[in-house]
Amino acid sequence: MPHTILFVTNSADLHADLVAPLIGAKGHRLFRIDLDAFPRDYQCTQTFDNGRVRQRIRRLGDDSWLDLDEVGAVWLRKAAEFAYRSEDLAPQERAFAGLETEQALFGLLYNLDCYWISHPRALRAAQWKGEQLKRAMRLGFRVPASIVTNSAAEARQFLQGLEGRKIFKTLSSPTLAREKLEPEQRISGGLGTVLVEDAMLDDLAAVDELFCHFQEYVPKLVELRVTVIGERVFAAKIHSQLDARTMIDSRDMSAEIPYEATRLPPEVEVRCVDFVHSYGLEYGALDLILTPEGEYVFLENNPGGQFLYVEQLIPEFKMLEAMADQLIMGAACQR
Repeated sequence: MPHTILFVTNSADLHADLVAPLIGAKGHRLFRIDLDAFPRDYQCTQTFDNGRVRQRIRRLGDDSWLDLDEVGAVWLRKAAEFAYRSEDLAPQERAFAGLETEQALFGLLYNLDCYWISHPRALRAAQWKGEQLKRAMRLGFRVPASIVTNSAAEARQFLQGLEGRKIFKTLSSPTLAREKLEPEQRISGGLGTVLVEDAMLDDLAAVDELFCHFQEYVPKLVELRVTVIGERVFAAKIHSQLDARTMIDSRDMSAEIPYEATRLPPEVEVRCVDFVHSYGLEYGALDLILTPEGEYVFLENNPGGQFLYVEQLIPEFKMLEAMADQLIMGAACQR
């Protein structure tokens, strides 16, 4: 009997919605944990007795339990706030419930000896932008001249020493953490990559308050979104220079710029796969620049980045099917 494939995500995850029937159509069992309904709609137990561990989970309303020893692959997708049967928990009760739920859930999942896309340990290691740049350099990528600092004097000296244009970009989130706040608490919609004007160099006092990330601006022929699924590489050219809204930051989805399938030079393709796998990841979404001189420049890797929008723009990629096949193949290796 094929191993079960486990999704850990939330109920609004369209990627999981579309991959799930592909797995079912290939004859494989799927169990899905939607964290925004957990633990409210689930029961799970973890028993330690006489040197043996038994771990089971079921969705309320189902008669059968899933023995987690039957799980051959896990797709760890999207986080969400936990849900409880009582809707009127006091703030401290809810905070404590969240800590206990996290302990129970990841006490179950973390030790699963199976195929992961991707294990939380690897995801955690891969999220630090400064470390990514150092690793990319070690693997042979060119990276933009960059500084991360909370010293205005250091930032000014670095920026004044750069020729050409300079940019500022956030380290963590271009949304400025708005998703962590209630709507009435939000004061900004976000901040994408922006050019640093010369006048800004006279007033960098804010850098002394908070770490800031500055880089040289690298001229672009095109940008590239490189999605790695297992050993497979899907490289998309993003013609960001065709629209003023995306010349500096291609993430402005209001601009209908062309996306085009392409093949990377073999050495660059191998470098991308090696970068992702060096963390123990089985998935990565890398952002690169192709300069007018034909050089590939590393910007960053998102270890949990979205890929559906790329497939919608380039249907020939069939990344949803590739993800289903990768999970099935990974689960089969556990037999």
